[in-house]
This record gives sequence, structure tokens and C-alpha cells, in this order.
Amino acid sequence: MNRATDMNKSFKNPTAQTQQPLIALYCGSRVGNKAIYLESAIQLAQGLAVHGFGVVYGGASIGLMGQVADTAMDHGAEVVGVIPEFMLDYEIANDRLTELHIVKSMHERKAIMAERASAFIALPGGLGTFEEILEIATWSQLEQHQKPMMLYNVNGFYNHLIAQLDHAVAEGFLPPQHRAKLIVCNNIQEIYTAIQSLKKPENVVM
Repeated sequence: MNRATDMNKSFKNPTAQTQQPLIALYCGSRVGNKAIYLESAIQLAQGLAVHGFGVVYGGASIGLMGQVADTAMDHGAEVVGVIPEFMLDYEIANDRLTELHIVKSMHERKAIMAERASAFIALPGGLGTFEEILEIATWSQLEQHQKPMMLYNVNGFYNHLIAQLDHAVAEGFLPPQHRAKLIVCNNIQEIYTAIQSLKKPENVVM
């Protein structure tokens, strides 16, 4: 099933088949201009698999997204992909996954990922990645979940966003206790520390 059109016509969304706690990985559909971004994504996906975690992500086979999925599966992890139907024309879905959900909208994609995840990690990425991690942080502020949320600050990628968040606190727009929930991880060991006690996710209040 190589063509997106064939996949779209024949695919039926599966029921949940995973046993591992899943980590939502938000990351780019590109690999970036520096090798460290790809290397760090591969290292993270491998480490999560070794530590007994699966992955839920955007379902594509390209960019950092495709690399984290392939690496996690190659090391024995369960991987769930969620991709909107309209994106199949330019982000080829990964057909190796434990589960692949083809949904109608971005809203449905994000809701499924939030429901299935035990924690959320933003790797380097673009507008979609920024939007996803900030939205899930907003849901936490509104007490819709209390799952760990991390910025994987590879090569200082998120330094400016971190500074903006701290500026929002200083200017009185972001309560410091909510800022503190978005954990900055400058290395992979800090990620493992943040997720080491996780089990299967509690339901997100939608």
C-alpha cells in the first residue's frame, strides 16, 4: 500500500492495540539544517524504546517524524500514528506502524494523541510543533490533564521560546506555576528522569 490515495480508500482506523505507555512526540516534517537535530531525535526514539515506552506521533514517514517512528519500531517499540486525511497528498503516511489512524481534522488528530499519550515531548520543529506543545500546555493550565510536558532543547533550539515564556511570567500574563509545568530538558537523561514513573495515561478531559 504505497500510494496515499489507495491507503485513504482502503484503510479503516484500528482499535487500540498497544500495551506500552505512549509518549507523544511533536516534531518537524523536516530534519533541519544541522545533523544534531536528526541525531538527537534518533537517540531519543531509541532510548524511549529501550526504556519500555512506545510513541504516538503525527503519522508521517518524512522528516524527524518519520525517523522517530522508524527508529522506535526498529528497537521494538509500539508506535501509533495519527494523520489527517487531507495531509496524505503531501505527507506520506507510515504504513509500518502498530496503529495508523487517518482522521478528518487536525482537531481530531490532536485529541487522539492527547488521549493516548502519557507524556508530551516537543523536539525541534516548525509552526505545527510550536502550536501542539503550547496547546497541550494550555490544556494543562485549564486543568484538562496533568501529564508531563517537555521541551527537548536540542542545541539551544528552544532558547528564544523559553525566554518568551519567562517574559510572559515577568509581565504578569503567565502564572509561574503554569510556566513551571513545561519542563525544559537540555539532555536526554533529563527526559528519562521526567518520565521514569509513568504508566498508562489517565484520560484527558475533553
